[in-house]
Amino acid sequence: MARPRSFDEQQVLNAVRDQFWDAGYAATSLEDLMRVSGLGKGSLYAAFGDKRQLFLRALRAYTDDNHCRLREALAEAPRALDALRMLLEAPVDDSGGMRRGCLLANSTSELGNADPEVLDHAHRAYETSTKLIGDCVARAQREGDLPAEADPIELARALLAAQQGLVFMSRTGLDTATLTATARSLASRLLPDHSGA
Repeated sequence: MARPRSFDEQQVLNAVRDQFWDAGYAATSLEDLMRVSGLGKGSLYAAFGDKRQLFLRALRAYTDDNHCRLREALAEAPRALDALRMLLEAPVDDSGGMRRGCLLANSTSELGNADPEVLDHAHRAYETSTKLIGDCVARAQREGDLPAEADPIELARALLAAQQGLVFMSRTGLDTATLTATARSLASRLLPDHSGA
């Protein structure tokens, strides 16, 4: 009879995710994964498969968590327009955490040309993000804060592209004041207040 696992699977996935996030896929060795997980090779592979399978599982968990947090953040704001502006300001408000960038974007840049599964995952993930943001745009239109004639999905794609651009700029070491000014400039152009307030 197989022994029950004596480790926290989520804790291991989080540690492995952070290793891939900090170092990238290619630069992460099996020894790195064993070190951060606290597991031996046999236990690691028995539970999660090989390095690539472990990476894909960590990437999916990261994406699922991001979508959950995005959904909650967009829904919790009293007005949708505030939630959309917050989306652009998030990379600035992250207090240096965004210097790591986005694991999904980093991984797509590193592996997208060589690994169709990573590219497909990224495509589906960004489509899900676009849909969530698009729903929030539609809510802002119903609330009278954005023009009714705007296409919610087109605006959502523009907002996501702007937000990812800010994340990338934050990785370059751009100072907070410049990032903040850039985020506000993008918000004023993409999200003009049409409420008449």
